Amino acid sequence: MRHTIRTFLTTGALALAALSAVALPGRAGAADGVEAIKKRGTLIVGVKADYRPFGFRDPSGTIIGLEPDLAADLAKRLGVKLELVPVVSANRIEFLQQGKVDLLIATLSDKPERRRVVQAIDPQYYSDFVNVLLPKSSGITDWAQLKGKPLCATSGAWYNKDVARTYGAEIIAFDGSEKPLFALKQGNCIGYVYDQSMLQGKLLDDDWKANYALPLKGILDAPWMMAVAQGNTTLQTMVEDATKDWMKTGFIVDEEKKWGIEPTAYSKAMHEKYKNATN
Repeated sequence: MRHTIRTFLTTGALALAALSAVALPGRAGAADGVEAIKKRGTLIVGVKADYRPFGFRDPSGTIIGLEPDLAADLAKRLGVKLELVPVVSANRIEFLQQGKVDLLIATLSDKPERRRVVQAIDPQYYSDFVNVLLPKSSGITDWAQLKGKPLCATSGAWYNKDVARTYGAEIIAFDGSEKPLFALKQGNCIGYVYDQSMLQGKLLDDDWKANYALPLKGILDAPWMMAVAQGNTTLQTMVEDATKDWMKTGFIVDEEKKWGIEPTAYSKAMHEKYKNATN
């Protein structure tokens, strides 16, 4: 089946991509371990800044959300300050590989091709479905109804090709998430395909809740992984131990509730698995 994906990048995004190819002095080294981070006094974490409620800017411009909270907990455990670096799907792995961040907590779906280029943190801290934000007036109630229709998406999302191939939608990809949302409001596409939890977060806004919904069943359930640079074994071990503690205490379930998300089956199951663990 023929499928189409078109990608739109703004001038600013192209400039950012060019900048990302240049290493910044005095920043995180790609394989800086725990001792180097403590000596530096700062943990540098790549997070989303356009992905409410997982990572977004408050009115003052500060990045807040569930994933920044996880990063803050890690910094506290290390006894260092936290620096958050905004990333998008198209540049987050490059930022890690180029040493601009120590760690990614950035809605990164766990895929074999990604594990080949970064060090994944196990167990995965989250899991989510793919869904489509649609106008309530669209009349669409089944994925098959997307065939031949323009569907806004985010560049770099792993499921874009799957949705185009399986359901015949014409994917129109933009950098970040705000631009496809704007395109949706302008009527340039029938809906916006993205991670279900982020779309649920968008519906916390009265403006979106009034006119948009998620009438389709979520598909392509995929765990999310945190990642450090390959070879960074000391930070890997530290983050993996913290993740297990989060599962044990129910910290992530509590974070979901804090940020207005219905706790996922994955988060609840992992809490059940680890809550009585002795190590």
